[in-house]
Amino acid sequence: MKTQDYIKMEDEFGAHNYHPLDVVVRDAKGVWVYDVEGKKYLDCLAAYSAVNQGHCNPKIMEVFVEQAKHVTLTSRAFRNEKLPLLYKKLHDMTGYEMFMPMNSGAEAVESAIKLARRWGYTVKKVEADKAEIIVATGNFHGRTSTIVGFSDDPSSYKDFGPYCKEAFPMHEYGNLEDLKSKITKNTVGILVEPIQGEGGVVIPPDGYLKGIETLCKENNILFMCDEIQAGLGRSGKLFAHYYENVKPDMVIIGKALSGGFYPVSGVLTSKEVMLTIKPGEHGSTFGGNPLAAAVAVKALEVIEEDKLVEKSYEMGKYFVEKLNAIKSPHIKLARARGLWIGFVLDTKARPYCEKLMEEGILCKETHENIIRFAPPLVITKEEIDWAIEKITKVVKELD
Repeated sequence: MKTQDYIKMEDEFGAHNYHPLDVVVRDAKGVWVYDVEGKKYLDCLAAYSAVNQGHCNPKIMEVFVEQAKHVTLTSRAFRNEKLPLLYKKLHDMTGYEMFMPMNSGAEAVESAIKLARRWGYTVKKVEADKAEIIVATGNFHGRTSTIVGFSDDPSSYKDFGPYCKEAFPMHEYGNLEDLKSKITKNTVGILVEPIQGEGGVVIPPDGYLKGIETLCKENNILFMCDEIQAGLGRSGKLFAHYYENVKPDMVIIGKALSGGFYPVSGVLTSKEVMLTIKPGEHGSTFGGNPLAAAVAVKALEVIEEDKLVEKSYEMGKYFVEKLNAIKSPHIKLARARGLWIGFVLDTKARPYCEKLMEEGILCKETHENIIRFAPPLVITKEEIDWAIEKITKVVKELD
């Protein structure tokens, strides 16, 4: 079968909830993917940062295959030998006391919401069913009905209601004064992304995260940081909140936690918060299974052993300097933290992404006029130079 055969079959029998570029991937390795005709592409999306360690990372692959020979799934009604090792690894690597494992990013966000509310009722003593979690404009925390209910993007929430808007007051992202005005006696948490990925790699003003930390301490509120995309090296730090030297009460992680081999996510927090949920009150059939745990430990080890955080910082700086050197009346700016780059145009970005695909680069538009470049963190200078040559060519053609 050829590319168009697969596309026709997908369009006929599959849900139309995505608008993918018309490339059908068959193989992948490192920063490269190959379509069904054998054409080679540089992946500049990295599965929304899930494959920070590179496609089919051989170290993670070895653990994945070996663990699959023994046991992949056991009920959490029993214990398994791999999960405690993941708990300990995350504790040693991040300093957080406890971890709650889930699968998808949205599940981890939902878990964080439940933890914050439970803490609010049992520890802060908020009146029953009055807990509020303040969110930000431009947020993207997932696709569940609760989460899209506190989005301000109509493409996320339109026609999926009703919603409980009063449970999630919204402040302007980056505006501490507006945030302060939304705090009430019922506020149990402030949930933000340290960098907004879906919004186009939007970096808040300096002091914003520090200000949130201060407000939370002053008002006995939980600082909840969604690092699902920004974390685990993508931003040039292990976590993006490290740029402001803050320590949130909760950190939500996922995506690169498995290196793209398996859905693994969860919440890092303190014993005071985590232990408010008792046995039987929250869970997941697949969350914390031995295959997931084994893969996640190795994925974290690869980040450390291969110095991917440092590489992200260095290569991101190099990539964005090269992008900002491209001259075009349609380029507004390229903003970045590590290998997470928002290439902002004054025109629609989709035609650029389609042309880049023809040239062998896969990337994604967001908010109509922004291209996100987020290759696996194993990318080299030579590969970035190759990409810049192609990007420059496309920009000049579309000028």
